[in-house]
Amino acid sequence: MQKYVDDLIRRALAEDTGDGDHSSQCVIPTQATGQMQLLIKEAGILAGIWVAERVAAQVDRGLDVEVYKSDGEAVKPGDIALKLSGRVHSLLKAERLLLNFAQRLSGIATTTHKLSRAIAHTPAKLLDTRKTTPTLRPLEKRAVALGGGVNHRMGLYDMIMLKDNHIDFAGGIKPAVENARKYLAAKGLDLPIEVETRNLAELEQVLACPGVSRVMLDNFSVTDCKRGVKRAKGQLATEASGGIDQHNLVA
Repeated sequence: MQKYVDDLIRRALAEDTGDGDHSSQCVIPTQATGQMQLLIKEAGILAGIWVAERVAAQVDRGLDVEVYKSDGEAVKPGDIALKLSGRVHSLLKAERLLLNFAQRLSGIATTTHKLSRAIAHTPAKLLDTRKTTPTLRPLEKRAVALGGGVNHRMGLYDMIMLKDNHIDFAGGIKPAVENARKYLAAKGLDLPIEVETRNLAELEQVLACPGVSRVMLDNFSVTDCKRGVKRAKGQLATEASGGIDQHNLVA
């Protein structure tokens, strides 16, 4: 994870800095020193502090970092998450990148926390998806976990997910699942199989297929979702997706 983050920061710094921070260089003496602090302006769940520390280290190992709030910690307006001190040129070079990571990841963690709390009285868990910012997936999924969500598959490689496109190309749910099982056996892979369904009739087809571990109820109405969960209980894990937001999540 550290190598991934350090490589990401290196690319981000190159994107932002180019051939130099000319604004700072033209008005601030090279050896001028100072201090900055990361001030919390909104209540939420903090994420990205570990990344912020890596940003500071990569920009200038001479920067002194004092951390007061940790990733996953609840924060409120007025809290100080961390302080940086050292050369002003380095502080200004690190500032925006540090904030970009911390703001985005804290936003994900905070939103996840709010939604997870809304269903805390149920056995349901909030899962993440592959709909992440390209190249930021590990960090964004970590933010989901910090907010109380559950990490689903990381990518295309750690689960067989048979969606409507796969099923239609295969000629139906049964042949799609059979092909998946043959493929896993031939490759010597031990991956769970999940199948997306569009209605209760397709759910019945999945229940008749051996080797499936999870079924997705995609864009089901609340009524049909309840029926689907009841029907699959004791046989398959159920996952609901599509058309779900903060207003109908609890239902």
